[in-house]
Parts: sequence; C-alpha cells; structure tokens
Amino acid sequence: MNKFYKILVLSSVLLMVVSCTNDNTLSYDYEKPATIANQEQINAYGDLKAYVNRSANPNFKLGAGISLSDYVSKGIVYRLVNKNFDEITLGYEMKHGAIVQADGSLALDNVNKLLATANAANISVFGHTLCWHANQNATYLNKLIAPDVLSTTGPGWDLITENNFETDNSSNYQVNSNVVASYTAIGQGANGTGRALKLTNAIVRANDWEAQLYIKFAPGVQLGEKYRLTMNVRADATASSPTQAQLNVGGYKHWDFFGAVPYTTTWTTYVKEITVSQEMITCNVIAFNLGKFATSFYYDNIKLEKYNATGSVQTKDKTPAEKNTILTAALDKWITGMVKNCAPSVKAWDVVNEPMDDGKPYELKTGIGKINKAADEFYWQDYLGKDYAVEAFRLARQSGNATDKLFINDYNLEYNIDKCKGLIQYVNYIESKGQKVDGIGTQMHISLNTDKDKIATMFQLLAATGKLIKVSELDVAAGLKPTESDLQKQAELYKYVVDMYMKYIPANQRYGITAWGLTDSKADASWLAGQHQGLWDVNFNRKPSYASFAEGLKAGM
Repeated sequence: MNKFYKILVLSSVLLMVVSCTNDNTLSYDYEKPATIANQEQINAYGDLKAYVNRSANPNFKLGAGISLSDYVSKGIVYRLVNKNFDEITLGYEMKHGAIVQADGSLALDNVNKLLATANAANISVFGHTLCWHANQNATYLNKLIAPDVLSTTGPGWDLITENNFETDNSSNYQVNSNVVASYTAIGQGANGTGRALKLTNAIVRANDWEAQLYIKFAPGVQLGEKYRLTMNVRADATASSPTQAQLNVGGYKHWDFFGAVPYTTTWTTYVKEITVSQEMITCNVIAFNLGKFATSFYYDNIKLEKYNATGSVQTKDKTPAEKNTILTAALDKWITGMVKNCAPSVKAWDVVNEPMDDGKPYELKTGIGKINKAADEFYWQDYLGKDYAVEAFRLARQSGNATDKLFINDYNLEYNIDKCKGLIQYVNYIESKGQKVDGIGTQMHISLNTDKDKIATMFQLLAATGKLIKVSELDVAAGLKPTESDLQKQAELYKYVVDMYMKYIPANQRYGITAWGLTDSKADASWLAGQHQGLWDVNFNRKPSYASFAEGLKAGM
C-alpha cells in the first residue's frame, strides 16, 4: 500500500472489486460506488508514470502543475511529484511579475533553488511563461513608457481659467439679462493697450444680484483648497460688487465667495485669496453682484488660480515608435536573462501564452479599452504589434539551448474550435516571419459539461500541424458538491482526454500531459475554489480520476 494514503481497512466481509487484465495489472471498475473496498482498489494502482510506455514514447513527459514553495519545501507534494511525474510546471514563480523587480533586474534566487532541487530529483522543469499579458510587473513596464518630464516647478499657483478679452471668446464668462455686455475700444484696456470687457447696469436694482457677471471654471472647488482671483477693474463711478458662490450659473449656494470688489474710476488690481469652506464645496461659478450701481463696470486680465502644494510637472507623451523601442529592449532583457539563467536545466518553454482573443478568435487579445484591468496586466502586443510573438520566439531561441522546445499556449481550444484554428493560423504567421514554433500547448481546464466531440476535433486539428502537442494544464472541475455520479463522470472525462490525445496525436508529436494542481482546491483557493478538480482530494487521497487517468495512460501506450 502506498505510504502516503492511509485508509481504514475493514474486515474481510468487504470485498475488493478487482479484475486482472492480460498483463496482470489492475483495472478499476468505474461502475462501483466509492466504498472503502474501491478506495483500496484505487490505492492498489502504481505510480502514474509507471504506466507510460517509454519504449513507444521516449520523449513523453507526464507533468504536474505546482507551486515553487510546495516543491522546494520537500513535503508531501515534493514526494508525490517525484513518485508520479517526470516534469513540473510552476503556476506563477517563473513569470515576469515574480521575477522582474522595480528597477528591471531579475530576482532569480528562488528559481535557481527550485531548479537545483528538481535536478537532484531527476525531475525536469517546463518554463512557464515568457510572454503573457497577465502576471506581469506592469508597474515597472508602464513606468518605462510613461510621459517624459519636460519641467517641474515647486509649490505654487496653477492656472484654472483666464481671459484678457482680446478675442470674442466668452466660454468662461457670461452675464444675465439685466447687464449689457460689450468691449472697449482698443487702447482702453488696463495697460493702455488692448481692450477690456465693459458691462453696463442701466438702473439701480432692488437687489444687487439682479444684475450679475458670471466667471465659470471647472472642476468645482473642494473643501480646504486654496484659490486666488486676480483682475484689473474700474467703473465710471465709485462702486462695489459682492461675489456669490454658485453651482453652475444661477445656482446660488453661498453669499460670499471672493469678497466684495471695490471699483474706482481708474484701473486698480484686485487680488483675493480664499480657502474653500463647507458652504462653497463643488461651486464652479463666481457671481459678481452689480445691481446696486447704475454705471458701467470694466474688467481686464481676469485670472483664477489654485494653489498646488506639491508643485507641477510638464510632460510629453512618448510616441508609439518610442514605446515600441523601449519595450522591445525590456522584453529582450527579461527573456534573454531568464532563459540564459535557466538554460542548464530548462529545455522547454511556454514562450507566448494566451495570445488569441475569445470574442474574435482569429485576432490577438488587446487591453485597449478594457475596463477594470488588473494591476498586473500588460499587453505587449498593444505596443509591439502582431510581431510581438515573433520577437519573443527569436529571443528565446537565441538565448537557450539549440535543442530547446519552444511552445505557444492557449486555453479553451476544445471549447472554441475557431480559437484553435486562430492559434494555428498565428503559429503559421510567426513561422512566416522566420521563427520556428516547436509545439502548441492546449490548457484544457474543462468541466463535466465539456463537449467531447470538440475535444476530439481539437486534437485532430493540432495533430495536423505536425507540431509537438502538449496538454499543458489539465483539470476537470466536478462542481462544489459533486455526487458519486459526478465523480464517475469526472474520472471518465480524464480518461477520455488521454484516450483522444493518444488516438489523434502521433507518438512523435506527443510532448506530454500536465495535470494542473494535482489535488482538489480548497474552498478559499484562488484557482477553481472548491471545484473538486484534481486526481487527489484535498487530503491527498487518490480519487477515481486517478485510476481512470492511469488507465488512460496504460491503454494509450
């Protein structure tokens, strides 16, 4: 009995349902419920990799998708992998986001520890992944292509709006119907040159606010902000105009905004600084009350500023060509550094991962216009164009071993046959640009409702490429509360995938099959939480799917 799986053994009244095949190996009876006897039958199976016929499939690799920490800690996952699998693929720890630091350097100590541990156990490592849109150090990459800083200034006043009335542009001011607006002649402005705005209130009004000038700006003011109003003013007679805070023109909120402006018959400069109070919040109009004086008012060089305590920065966006150059260099630094470091141990890579769009399966994914983009998402193809994968394969090829196997990988190829065709079409494009793609990975995160016919069709399409074909992330979700029938269907589907792979993929194209995650996910897991998708349960007990997977390997070899 395998020492990793402790089961309760009842009396001999319970019978094991075991049948022997012609080669005297055990065969699981899928029709029996999961009794203790059946669990004993499952546990009587050998280690999974023992079912791989190495003579017929010398290059076939049975893989496991795991975390770095679970393996280097040399606990139960380490022992489970070493007994059952040939190769491991890390879920996250070899990706851009895990390796590339804020300054662009590569943090490789953890990876090197993993490689040394795997080498010592004679377990190969599949490199996953070099160029993807997710799990990227997007903060670093976005910083590389951020706008260029042309100048910076210390704390000071930022312009919000202004008008010198030398043109007829009235977008930031207006008057109400009791005010007649015009311009002075040129030469009658505040400096003796240019012109000024002239506003006439013909009669004394019952209320000063019945005749108003409105200065408009955006955005509205917020509590605690500091503003400064500067303008040149005069009138034909001595006068005064209180100011109101308004939310949009005519939307009175507070009786005082920028104080009461005094006027004399000669030009003076009015300057008023305020700190926004509760009553002024969101106001975006300064209303000048002119109604108590039957005279003409003159305005020039009106300017509203907001205090910036941190200073201001003047920037210029980089051009698309500049961004392309910068990011091509960043991709080079990342892929070249990673592949060269790992070359003594890693002989196969996912070079490009998940390139094809789901809704437009013959086109590349894009992050342009995407809402709620994750913080670690960065779409290289949006900046490098369709040839981003060509460059990624070129860099991986020149940086690794001459015999390295370089893959492109995607998901839902068994669900969306057009996506499978689109990926194959993209492989052909990459090769038309001079870069060889050795293999295609199909992830195969499937469920009990997956269309079996489409699985067969996918494998036929992939086989026709002549490429190495890898099932790269196989799991079968059985649901949150699977019944015995559900687990039986899951077991049958695991076997079906292996059967179809062996049926349609020629022996010389079989890179291998990787089981993703191995055990069922816990209820709080980040991947398929509580979906009972594994070959082992959360307590590392073999499931019926283990036996069926073993049967599939045995039958296909």
